[in-house]
Amino acid sequence: MTAKQLIIHLKEGDEQAFENVYREYYKGLCAFASQYISETEECEEIVQDVMLWLWENRSALLPEMSVKSLLFTIVKNKCLNSITHSQIKQRVHAHLYAKFEKQFEDPDLYLEGELMTKLDQAIEALPSDYRTAFTMNRFENYTYAEIAEKMNVSSKTIAYRISQALKILRVDLKDYLPLLLFLLK
Repeated sequence: MTAKQLIIHLKEGDEQAFENVYREYYKGLCAFASQYISETEECEEIVQDVMLWLWENRSALLPEMSVKSLLFTIVKNKCLNSITHSQIKQRVHAHLYAKFEKQFEDPDLYLEGELMTKLDQAIEALPSDYRTAFTMNRFENYTYAEIAEKMNVSSKTIAYRISQALKILRVDLKDYLPLLLFLLK
């Protein structure tokens, strides 16, 4: 199949053509992303997002486009955006740490009192699936893929559950957020 025919098949919603593109480029795109991003899981997530974008935007593809060039360009841009986002987040964390350094260095703050009680209550109040995914990831150091396998769901589902848990916790613990950044990032 020529590149032009591939675009036409994709535009027509041919799932087999999309599957062929996915199989042909997925590993190469992940390897390419790993040149920018060190975490394999994040690379895979970026490539999956790009593939989803390709399918959702297939009607906008032009016959003279190169699918390969398009995919690699989008992956590169998403990787660069991710790096920029991480750098901004690190600067914010450093600023907040400097601002609240005395509180961070007080061991009693973490071991006793209101903060840990509030945190435990907020985690317990999470929906069961969100709580399980969140605690396995944040406290037991399981990866999304490992949690997905144990819970018999997709990695995307685990990512969604943890994301939702974090949103809920950020709201519930907004008064303590600067002190809990290590957990709720």
